[in-house]
This record gives sequence, structure tokens and C-alpha cells, in this order.
Amino acid sequence: MRLKIFGSLLLLLLPWSIRRRLMNRFFGYRIAPTARIGFSLVLLDELVLDEGARIGHLNLIKSFDRLEMRVMAKIGDRNHISGIGSRNAKHFGDEIGRKPEIVMGEHASITGRHTIDCCNRIEIGRFSTIAGPGSHILTHGISIKRNRQMSSPVRIGQYCFVGAACVILKGAVLPDFSILAANSTLHRAFDESYGLYSGVPAQRVRALDHDCAYFHRTIGYVP
Repeated sequence: MRLKIFGSLLLLLLPWSIRRRLMNRFFGYRIAPTARIGFSLVLLDELVLDEGARIGHLNLIKSFDRLEMRVMAKIGDRNHISGIGSRNAKHFGDEIGRKPEIVMGEHASITGRHTIDCCNRIEIGRFSTIAGPGSHILTHGISIKRNRQMSSPVRIGQYCFVGAACVILKGAVLPDFSILAANSTLHRAFDESYGLYSGVPAQRVRALDHDCAYFHRTIGYVP
């Protein structure tokens, strides 16, 4: 790991076209020719960036197994994304099949200045936006009853919008075509789409119109 950190820091000094080829060759990453990583440190076992995917500047992305960003998915600037990999025997040893990975669907976006804990799978559906800043996604916590750390996956459905300063806890699901209002805490799995979820803890407070333009975007960027 120390060698990989050192190598990654050296690569930051190179032009992106050269850096991409070296990352693919020596780290085993799969970064498409039109994908791009800014001045950010990425230290993972597996990285897959499809065509047009982007990682911005001053991000620290480390210590979990895998990040997959599908076509035109985007991570903005100044995010801290870390976790505990599946080969770490100290934590979560009794959780069979744990997958510390992030999978972002096409045109999905994590904007800037967020904190994401990836000790289990995080799925961000196509055309969904983690807006912000200042949201936290937490895939693990301490069981007071069992006196041990436990993890569960988190899923953000497709065409969702997460407002600023939200907290999304382990096991939570935001259904497709839904909004999580700013300063809300999503604490469990919901299953009813086209809803506005709000509060601490969040509850479904009203239905959303199926004809909302946000739910019919063909590109991720919102002008």
C-alpha cells in the first residue's frame, strides 16, 4: 500500500493522458479514454471509469474495494470517500458476502464536500444527484446490543435528488424518482417511488408529480 501511495503521488505530476495509461497498466484500473481524474488521490483495488466519467479535484478516495462509474457519472471536488476493504479481517468478519464498493449509474453525480463511508455496497442510480454540500453516507455503525460494528448496503434509486447536509444511514434505501430534503436523516429502507422524504428521521411527506422534468432528463447536468 505504501508503494501504491507513493506511486499515485508521483503520477499526479504527469499530464492526464500519460497518467491514465500508467494507472491502467500498473494499477490494473480500467479508465476509458474520455474519462478523467483531476488532482485527486485514488487508492483502490479496482477502479472502473466508463466513457465520459469524471472525478474532480482534491478528492481522497481510498481503502475500499471498488469504484465503478458508468457513462458520464461524476464526482465533484473535495470529497472524502473511504471504507474498510473486504480483506480486512479485523472488522465485519462474520458478514459473509460484504462488498465495500460504490457503483454509480450513468449520469449519476456526487457534487462536492461530502463524506462517504464505504464499508458495504453503495449504489447511486442513474441520473441521481447527491447535491449539497455536506451530506454523509454511512454504511456501518455500532450495535449497542452486540457490542460490535455492523454494516449494511445503501441504495439511492434512479432519478433521485439528495439535498444538502443529509445523513444516510446503513441499510437505507431512497426509492426511484424521489427527493430527500435538505438536513434530513434517511434511516431505513423505503419502497414507494415518486415521494418527497423529509425530517429527522425522514418520512414520506407527500407524493411527487410523475411529469416533473427532473425525472425525464437525458443528460445529468441541470442548467
